[in-house]
Amino acid sequence: MNLDQYTVVINGKPQGPYSLSELADLNIKPNTFIRKPGMDDYKEAHAIAELRELLGFSYQKTAPQYFAAFDQRLLASVIDHFIIFGFYTVIILISYIFIVDKNERIMAFLVPFPIIFMVKLIYGSFAEASVNQATVGKKILGIKVTDLEGTRISIGVSFIRNFSKILSVLPVFFGYLYSFLNKKNQCWHDIAANTLVIKDRLI
Repeated sequence: MNLDQYTVVINGKPQGPYSLSELADLNIKPNTFIRKPGMDDYKEAHAIAELRELLGFSYQKTAPQYFAAFDQRLLASVIDHFIIFGFYTVIILISYIFIVDKNERIMAFLVPFPIIFMVKLIYGSFAEASVNQATVGKKILGIKVTDLEGTRISIGVSFIRNFSKILSVLPVFFGYLYSFLNKKNQCWHDIAANTLVIKDRLI
């Protein structure tokens, strides 16, 4: 695979491939969409380091325009809870080696059950403040958590966001459904922490 081959969107149509040197002869602007092998999706020219150097562009921070839909966010959460529940179940089954009584086994399974949700909150806080900006579920769905400018959030903001989910849950989950009424698909906990859940631009 030749990594020095670029596909350029010209008049709405992908054209190329072009070598890096050939790009200098094209009328490429900072917001021209370009892709090369190894990239998941097209990026604007100013967002690609070697093109900034070649063409003299500066990196332009732009507000996100593509927001994760409610169904994507819900599915990502289901995946995360399923994974955590899997680990929980394995731990409980191991504990059954030492618990013989049937009633005690039932209690051993049910009593610690709320821990699943606490683990999800803590795990989500660290994962969404990480380099990936996403939990496993969000990563699979191709969505991530950002601030209002599309950049990585701090661990403090991430904890505020995740623990503010109680605000979205208390009014019979209306805080989640509010995303249908918000142009940026924000739930109440997103608004509380000034965060977004975004998806990559698709061409």
